[in-house]
Amino acid sequence: MIKILVVEDQTILRESLEKVIGAQNDMQVAGATDDAAKTPELCRQLQPDLVLMDVVTKNNASGIAYTAQIRKEFPDIKIVVMTALPEMTFIDKARKAGAHSFVYKDSGYEHLFYIIRSTMQGNGIYPGPNKNLPLDAQFNERELAVVRMVCNGMERDEMAAKLGLSESMIKKHITSILDKTGFDSISKFAIYAVSEGLIKPEPAV
Repeated sequence: MIKILVVEDQTILRESLEKVIGAQNDMQVAGATDDAAKTPELCRQLQPDLVLMDVVTKNNASGIAYTAQIRKEFPDIKIVVMTALPEMTFIDKARKAGAHSFVYKDSGYEHLFYIIRSTMQGNGIYPGPNKNLPLDAQFNERELAVVRMVCNGMERDEMAAKLGLSESMIKKHITSILDKTGFDSISKFAIYAVSEGLIKPEPAV
């Protein structure tokens, strides 16, 4: 059972997270707070396995700053940083603070559960691929072909026809790509890949 401490200052979202996490067979909410400043003491009292940490909480307490503190004092506790703010610098700051994973709040609960479970298994999940590796080192041949086709604006049925695969198989490849990159939609990943120069779309004929 994964014991989780929820740190979220929006009451509706915090209570929703408590409810859906508590409904999972392999998870339980050890505690919850609206203030990141309270997390070190709560970690001492509750001994959670994982902290789900908002970037900015009550009284403007920095979830990233307290992530760094928790990592020093409780090296065995996993931390997943979350935010609704589209600020890319938070990703690098979370990495530097020692957060194991990072998730956007609009990703959906199933993706959040995937990240929690993967983090507990020792995998760090962050939005975007590892830019230190070429894409062909991160995706298999089929996945890379799908990525390129998405970046060129192709629909699933077009990709299936070109690759000689079923649309359900294309969907499986897309799911694998999203699992590897931490994105919640293939279109978001395509925009990221093109904007970062990881993929160069083919010019229109």
